[in-house]
Amino acid sequence: MKTTLVLSTALAGMAFAATAQEVNVVSWGGAYEVSQVEAYNKPFTQATGIKANMIAADDPATPLKAQVEAGNVTGDVFDLAMADAIRLCDEGALMEFDPADLPAGADGTPAAEDFVEGSLSDCAVGNIVWGTVIGYDKTKFEGEAPQTVADFFDTEKFPGKRGLPKSPKRTLYLALIADGVAADEVYDVLGTPEGVDRAFAKLDTIKNDVIWWEAGAQPMQLLADGEVVMTTVYNGRIFDAMVGEGKPFDVIWDGQYLEINAFVVPKDAPNPEAAVEYVKFATGTQPLADQAKYIAYGPARQSSAPLVGMYQDGTTEMAPHMPTEPDHLTSAVVDNPEFWADHDAEMTERFNSWLAGS
Repeated sequence: MKTTLVLSTALAGMAFAATAQEVNVVSWGGAYEVSQVEAYNKPFTQATGIKANMIAADDPATPLKAQVEAGNVTGDVFDLAMADAIRLCDEGALMEFDPADLPAGADGTPAAEDFVEGSLSDCAVGNIVWGTVIGYDKTKFEGEAPQTVADFFDTEKFPGKRGLPKSPKRTLYLALIADGVAADEVYDVLGTPEGVDRAFAKLDTIKNDVIWWEAGAQPMQLLADGEVVMTTVYNGRIFDAMVGEGKPFDVIWDGQYLEINAFVVPKDAPNPEAAVEYVKFATGTQPLADQAKYIAYGPARQSSAPLVGMYQDGTTEMAPHMPTEPDHLTSAVVDNPEFWADHDAEMTERFNSWLAGS
């Protein structure tokens, strides 16, 4: 059974007086964590007096599931990919949210209408729309630079090692795009045995040239160290390297993979009232817009978009770096959380078997 937690502001205030004045937030580390601390945590603590502790994980879904299964939940709020949020909700591990209990947008739009499509589910409240893109080192290519997913798979024209995540979700779509499948047909093809075979056959063509990564910081390190000339990477990470650190990298937006991340609260969270208040605060119009000052992820609220302005350096317009910028959406593959909630286990088993060479 799922547990629903609905709190009025008054009741929440009473709860804070009686319980620990803190909330443990488990997120993804790196530049993303910095953006959340600045846009969510510090203003939340200032507004409520509740301390927000940040805990980094390679994938917060992993410790969440382990804590729930062990009956020892130490995190209050977890930042998850939407597919993981849906699956864990179905398993009864998470509290439910009533959209009517979430604050309206700054323009008065009810939350249920303000959040972008797919960013609210029974147990999850969306925070960002982000993309997995291809990044490359401009210094490694004289003359013509790679521009497409097909170029990523063309090791003759663009020699050098490639970086890919050790995950079927973020590799199979790329293989199908490279093999000529239209972005809006990827999941139709991947939903058939023939389509899965086609994706793995395409991956076979570069298997010997791939260095596999597992944590979000790794692809940028691989690129910086020269171990790869191209890699898939979270768009916010490469933005931070390019603009924040001045690295000679560039982005290929062709075939980007768009996903939504969301906040969830485990039903046995140690500080549930503070956790819910944190989620409500962090996913408000202004905090979501403020996050975009620090990292190039699109806010999950429509009312936040007009408030997105400059990067923290005061000179870089953020809109051209957003995965939701119209020109970046022409060949984007949109995540299908329900597909992965249903098929992740079988796809992962085949992927791991393929990696092992069997």
